Amino acid sequence: MPKPLSREKFAKTIVFHDGRLVQRPTPFLALVILLWMPVGFFLAVLRIAAGVFPMHWARTLVTILGVRLVIKGRVPPAAAASSKPRAVLQAEEKNARMIKQQQRGSGVLFVCSHRSLLDPIFLSVALGRRTTAVTYSISRFSKLIAPIKTVALTRNREQDASNIRKLLAEGDLAICPEGTTCREPFLLRFSSLFAELTDQITPVAMNCRMSMFHGTTATGWKCMDPFFFFMNPRPVYEVTFLPQLPLHLTCAAGKSPHEVANCTQQLLAGTLGFECTNFTRKDKYRMLAGHDGSVVTVPAAATHAKPASTAPAAPAVHSITLAQCDQTCRSSLVVAASCSSSQKCMVLAGAQVQQDIA
Repeated sequence: MPKPLSREKFAKTIVFHDGRLVQRPTPFLALVILLWMPVGFFLAVLRIAAGVFPMHWARTLVTILGVRLVIKGRVPPAAAASSKPRAVLQAEEKNARMIKQQQRGSGVLFVCSHRSLLDPIFLSVALGRRTTAVTYSISRFSKLIAPIKTVALTRNREQDASNIRKLLAEGDLAICPEGTTCREPFLLRFSSLFAELTDQITPVAMNCRMSMFHGTTATGWKCMDPFFFFMNPRPVYEVTFLPQLPLHLTCAAGKSPHEVANCTQQLLAGTLGFECTNFTRKDKYRMLAGHDGSVVTVPAAATHAKPASTAPAAPAVHSITLAQCDQTCRSSLVVAASCSSSQKCMVLAGAQVQQDIA
């Protein structure tokens, strides 16, 4: 039987692909998978059930159940407890909220790379507290079993901006501006919406490793994504906290939202060792599934939502240069080189190949 080619020998660079199996299903491996699936599904249910406990307990439980969580960087601390009377604390909190509402956001926005549906959940586990997450598409079942609050975006830019502002006023928030997952070492183009709403931006580099099943799909049942990830015998999740984005690299210093989004993308790509691309969620789903990836969760709201195409497109990734990141930022973060104008990005999905020349 011929051996599969290594990635270095591929004729084209693979950015998008689908399917649940991580490895080629040889007869022996297929037998192992069939024997493991009943045990793996039971183990996945136990791992998912660990989310009902407090986050600092959930971290211990998932570790006992075989999930390896790697946390790097300085974990942002939670608000310190106070001995003041509750009425005084409420009054101070109300005054502070009124002051912060005059500013651009109040909570910290965790901007994450998107590797699976579980990114905000493992972020909450790493933080030791539950964090609200906004997502572009999530099944009703996944939202039901999620241990954290999840809010679906409508793809109406004005309405989404209003919802995110409200959530930021309540506390910290997690968002994945790529809009969809990517299995390969690439980052898709970041939406610039998050940069318009707050200056307290903390990039978080998320990565995961599986040995048997992929926890993402473009054409399958998305409600099964967390089960397939947790069905892996020894899944690994890496959460790397980067320093909060300096104010002079945000819109408060006159940067455009697209520049902030591109700079954040480059910082995360450099930390993970990934490459930046201009591909979007629509490119992925049109290549793999034949549609733009829109998921209508509430039909009544769909009539008021504008198509995603009405949002202004972000400029090319190479429009921002590394000179815009100062020496302090470069010394603490690894910045990825932006795509040059001559670089060619390839996508291979089945027998279909798309070439995008920047």
